[in-house]
This record gives sequence, structure tokens and C-alpha cells, in this order.
Amino acid sequence: MSGQLVHHRPQWKTHIGFILAAIGSAIGLGNIWRFPYLCYKNGGGAFLIPYFTALVLVGLPLMVLEIGLGHKMKGSAPASYAAVNKHWEWLGWWQIIFVMFGIVLYYSAVISWCLNFFFYSFNLSWGNDPNTFFFKKFLMVSPSPFHIGDVRSPILLSLAVVWFLNWIISFSGVEKGLERANKIFMPVLFFLIAVIVFWGMRLPGAKEGLVEYLRPHFCKLKEPGVWIDAFSQIFFTLSLGFGIMIAYASYLPKKTEIVKDSIIISLANCFFSVFVGLGVFAVLGYMAKMTSKPVSEVVSHSIGLAFVAFPKAISLLPAFKRLFGIFFFSSLVIAGLSSSISIIEAFTAGIVDKFHYRRKQVVSILCISGFLGSIIFVTQGGLNWLDIVDHFITQYGLVMAAVLECVIAGWIYKANRLRAHINSSASFKLPSFWNYQVRFVLPAVLAVILINSLIKEFSSPYGNYPVLSLILIGRDWLIFTLFFALIVSARSWKVDPPN
Repeated sequence: MSGQLVHHRPQWKTHIGFILAAIGSAIGLGNIWRFPYLCYKNGGGAFLIPYFTALVLVGLPLMVLEIGLGHKMKGSAPASYAAVNKHWEWLGWWQIIFVMFGIVLYYSAVISWCLNFFFYSFNLSWGNDPNTFFFKKFLMVSPSPFHIGDVRSPILLSLAVVWFLNWIISFSGVEKGLERANKIFMPVLFFLIAVIVFWGMRLPGAKEGLVEYLRPHFCKLKEPGVWIDAFSQIFFTLSLGFGIMIAYASYLPKKTEIVKDSIIISLANCFFSVFVGLGVFAVLGYMAKMTSKPVSEVVSHSIGLAFVAFPKAISLLPAFKRLFGIFFFSSLVIAGLSSSISIIEAFTAGIVDKFHYRRKQVVSILCISGFLGSIIFVTQGGLNWLDIVDHFITQYGLVMAAVLECVIAGWIYKANRLRAHINSSASFKLPSFWNYQVRFVLPAVLAVILINSLIKEFSSPYGNYPVLSLILIGRDWLIFTLFFALIVSARSWKVDPPN
């Protein structure tokens, strides 16, 4: 290894730039279309009890761990793990490879749907039956994952735009790209969501929708599944286990309030989820009133909420329908882009750290490869592939990687060492209980989430897909990314990772 090569590491120009970028990474499409439904399904206002319990027990400790580790080691996830123990470098590569060549590929396809619907909002192209429009006319969903079908050219065009935006932001670097973009994205996103919330709350029937959203059903807290959903949502919504926060933290200055920053990022993400839910259910309440149906019959989750229920509700608005649609789908595009560029940065940081290739070349090749890899998700079979890959990566890949992350930080590097570094320049000190959270509580909770997923997996095939498709598309996607992670980790460093 050449110890003579000097590698200039970029830094955030301002502290608020880091905070907004980290919040931008955490806030994604799931905050808008997944959390409100989970809250409604799992006890309304009562769900906030397990949700914020999960934040304290799992979300915050793991956020502190990742930011603390990246700040201490001044490196990406692979570099940070290699600095702790060279035999664990593969884990960092596995994280950023299955996130880059998995999550961001299908995530970009979903952002491209949002971009299409942004333009459809100008003339309400979805018509009176958004369900038929979305699944049969727009996606033309095939009946099986094995039937890939044709590439949907309108989505392919918007996918090219999404990857161009990913490229131009990431190409410009940390200060001029990521930081500047998030300083624009986050205020605009908060403004758009605030408009949607306050606009929605003034609609007839909004009160009934909000009651359904937040009415507490404390009896639901007796159900283990509610708590598992809460802990799973906290884990996934904060972009933990992605390697993103480790990379972002490596660009921080020496004196950093890691605990305080972790609290700000985590709380901002969680309160955003609760706040956007007000707007979602206010609009659904209005839709229920206009169609003379109970809220339970108009509420939907995941993509059904964004591309079926909301377009239907927008069409029923008494005025400014097109403007509301433009605002809503603009917010989805911005939330998606702020997350996708963070994933690209995590991978770019890993490649630059190890091989010292020029950043702009890495980003360019990465975005071209990402665009080509995303094409499978804009075919007629794309939705099926998206569902399967997302299920296996998030339910198994991310959770297993996070468990091992806790092992590395808590047991191999030692939690008390990392805690000492975090507290060295902090006015808000990390308590000693954090050591036990990292070593025992976090792995135990994540193991429960993993076991629960496995039990469901073996009881019935996920999504009623053919078992062979789950194996070949879902399981093997994780195996192939692990294989490539082992290959990359075996290559030599141009400069030893920091100690």
C-alpha cells in the first residue's frame, strides 16, 4: 500500500448544511405514504407510544453510533469498518452495494413515477378511475415477475431525467452539490408539505379524517405486531444501516456535537412523518365525505395512497385541483431525490476512499450504471420486481447488516471507546447506558424484527409470488451483492484506512 498518496477529504461548508443533508436522507417517500397508514392501522394516536419508544431505544442510539463511527474514522462505511478490523471491511461494501445496486435502482423508478404524475397534475390525466389508470394504463403491470414485458417509454424518459438530476447534484461534490441542493430541497419540501397540511385541514370532512388518524386505540398496544411495526418503521425511516450517515459524518469538522445532531435529525424526521400524516388524512377525510364512504374504505397504503387514493381525492377537490396535485407530487419528487443522492454519495465515498479514483469519474460511471440498472424496474414486470427486491433488501439485508454493525462498534471496537470519542467535544454527554444499548438492546430488537420476518416468510410466500421468483429475484439479489462485496474488499487499499 502506498502511504505517500494524499487524499483530500471534503467537508461540509456549514453545520446546517450537514443537518439538512442528513434530514434529507432520512425523509423519503415512506414518510409520506407509509407512516400515516401504519399509524392509522396500529392504534392511531396510541401508535405514537411505541413509535417514540422505538426512537429512544433503537433510532437515536443507532444514529449516534453511525455518526460517531464515521466522525471518528473519517471514512465511508467500508473504510470505517476496515479501520476497526480489516476482516470486517466486506460488511461496509455489502451495505453500500445492495443499497446502491438495489434500493436506489428501484427508488429512482418510483421517483420517475412521481415526476410523471407531477406533469399529469396539470390536466388531471388519471381521469375518474386512478386505479385503472395507474396499474393498467401507466404501469401496464404484468401478471407475474417472470413476465417482464416491454419497457414503459414514458417512465423511461422520466427515469433518465431523475438520473440526470442525481448525476448533476452528486457530480458537483459535497459542498456545491449535496449541501447546496439540500439547502434548497428541504425548505421547499417543508413549505410544500405545510401548504398541503393546512390546505387539507380546511376541507369539509377533514376533521373526521384527522380523528381516524389520531384517535388512540390503546387496546392495540397489547398486540406484539404493533410494536414490531413501530421499531421497524423507526429503523427504516432514519436511513440506518445504509452507510449514509457514516459517510456524511466523515465530512464533519473535528469538534462536533454528535449527540445533539443525532437528536435533531431523528426528531425532525419523526415529527415530519406525524405532520405530513395530518395532511394525508385530512384529504382522505374530505374524500370520504364526498364519496359518502367511511375513511376505512378510502384509506390506502404504500403506492396505492400516492398514485390511486390521492389522485382520486385531488379530482374531488372543490377548487385548485391542479395546483394541489402539483404541490403533492413535487413534494414526492423532492423527498425522493434528497434520499437517492445520499445513497449515491455513500457509495462514491467508499470507492474514492479505497481506490482514490477521481470523484467526478466515479459519479458519472455510477449514474450511467444506475440508469441502466433501473430499466428493469420500468418494464411491465417492474412493479413485481420492485416489490420483491425491496422486501428482501429492507427486511433481511439492512437488518442483518445493522446487527453486525452493532457487533463491530459495540464489541470489536468497544462501545466505551466510541462513546469517549463522541463525548470528547460534546456539551450534551452520552450516558453510559448507551454502551448497553449498542451491545445488547439494539442487536436484540433487530434480531426480533429479523426473526418475525422469517416466520412470516416461511408461513406463506411473500405477496403470494411464486416461491421460485422470491428465490431468484429477492434472495439471490442479496447473495450476488454479498459476492461482489467480498471481491471488492479483497482488493488492496491505495492508502491504509485511518485508525
